Amino acid sequence: MSASFSRRDLLRTTTGALALGSAAGWHASAQADEKRREKLVEPDFKVKHGRIRQSVMGWCFNPLPAVELAKHCREIGIVGIEGIGADHYPAVRKLGLKISLVGSHGFAKGPFNRDNHEFCLAKLRTGIDLAVENECENVITFTGMREQGISDEQGAKNCLDLWKQVIGYAEEKKVNLCLEHLNSRDGSHPMKGHPGYFGDDVDFCVDLIKQVDSPRMKLLFDIYHVQIMNGDVIRRLRQYKDVISHIHTAGNPGRCELDDKQEINYPAVMQAIIDIDFRGFVAQEFIPTWPDKIEALRHAAKVCDV
Repeated sequence: MSASFSRRDLLRTTTGALALGSAAGWHASAQADEKRREKLVEPDFKVKHGRIRQSVMGWCFNPLPAVELAKHCREIGIVGIEGIGADHYPAVRKLGLKISLVGSHGFAKGPFNRDNHEFCLAKLRTGIDLAVENECENVITFTGMREQGISDEQGAKNCLDLWKQVIGYAEEKKVNLCLEHLNSRDGSHPMKGHPGYFGDDVDFCVDLIKQVDSPRMKLLFDIYHVQIMNGDVIRRLRQYKDVISHIHTAGNPGRCELDDKQEINYPAVMQAIIDIDFRGFVAQEFIPTWPDKIEALRHAAKVCDV
C-alpha cells in the first residue's frame, strides 16, 4: 500500500461504497414496493357489492382526525366507524356513518382481577348507555390480563361474575357485550399483541360466553388474533356463527395491510362470512404501513367487497 493511500483511506472508501450500495438497494426496494402497490390499488375504487358491512377502527389511522377519516370512508363506501372519541359521534353520524362498536374498560384493567369490578361495571354501563344513544348494537369487553396470585380458574370465575352483573342491563337495553379474544404471542408492539392477556384462546372465550348464558353475550371475532393463536379461521367462523356479533381484520404477520405480503386469504374469509349470513360489521383494524394510509384503506375495502 502506497504512502499516499493509507489503510484509513481504504476503510473510508469501502465504507462509502457500502453505504452507496445500501442506499441504492433501499431505493430499488422502495421502487418495487411502489410498483407493487400500484398494481394492487384501484385509485377510484368504491364499494360495489356491500354484502360485507365494512367499518374502520379509528385509532389505527391516527393522527388523521376522526371526521376527516369518516369523510374518506363515506367516499369509499365504508359505512361504519369505531375506536374514536364519543365527542366525534355526532359529526360522523351526520356524515351518514354508523357507530359500529362502543368502547368500555379496555383490555389491561379487566374483570380477571375482582378489584377491577367496580371500574369495569361502571365503564360497561356507561358504554351501554352510549350505544343506545347512538343506535349502536355492540359494546366491547375484555377478560383483562393474568395477574400473579390469581389462578386461571379463579380469574375465569371473576370474569363470569362481572359479566353476569351487567348482562341484565345489556338485555334490557338490547345491546350486545362483545368479548374480544386477543393474541398473547406477539410482543413486538403494544397493539400487535398482548402478552399476558387471559382470553387468548378463542375456544375458551366462547366457553366463557356460553357460561354467561345470555343472547346478549357475544364474541368479537378478530381474524388477525385468531389466526395467530388458533388458526383454522374459516371453520371457526362457521363453528361460532351463533355467538359472533362483530369482526375485526388485519394482515398477519404484523397487523398490516390486507395485501399480498401477509398470509390470510381475505377474499375467502369474507365469502365465509357471507355464507354464515353474518349481518354485523366487519371493521378494518390494520395498522397502515403504506405511505398513503387512505390508499391502504381503499385497498382493504376492495379486498373485502366480495
